[in-house]
Amino acid sequence: MFKISGMRVSALLLAAIVFLQVTFSLFYIVDMAMELFGIRKVAVSWEYREIVQIVTIFGMLLGAFLGIVVLKGIGKNMREVDNRMLAASGEFHELMARRFEEWGLSPSEKDVALLTLKGLSNSQIAEVRGKSVGTIKAQCNAIYQKSNVSGRTQLISNFIEDLF
Repeated sequence: MFKISGMRVSALLLAAIVFLQVTFSLFYIVDMAMELFGIRKVAVSWEYREIVQIVTIFGMLLGAFLGIVVLKGIGKNMREVDNRMLAASGEFHELMARRFEEWGLSPSEKDVALLTLKGLSNSQIAEVRGKSVGTIKAQCNAIYQKSNVSGRTQLISNFIEDLF
């Protein structure tokens, strides 16, 4: 949504909804309380009572309508965020594949690099791949050499930098 004076319109709309709902509800409650407890000193005509009820109903309906508008906007924003996340995820996979090809990684090194980027330890990677920890360490060292990094952390930060 667009901004007015630095505030998002959806925030202004939400504030308007709350204000309308509270104002009209209080107006109606005070009117009924005055009638119920006999606080009202002057008799109220039926026209006044009808106007109070019509205005209150109108205010409540307007608040409900604005609430629906805000909920639709929130739903739209959530879909946009989901789409961006999917795009970023797709871009990350594309970036990984491109980097792996540029570095000339073998298929097994690509698997190890992917599992490393996912945060698995060498022993976990060895277990997943059915290899020894020594083999995984050797493959990691080959990956680090081919990618021109000194270790796991630098490999991961290399991808993070490219995404930003």
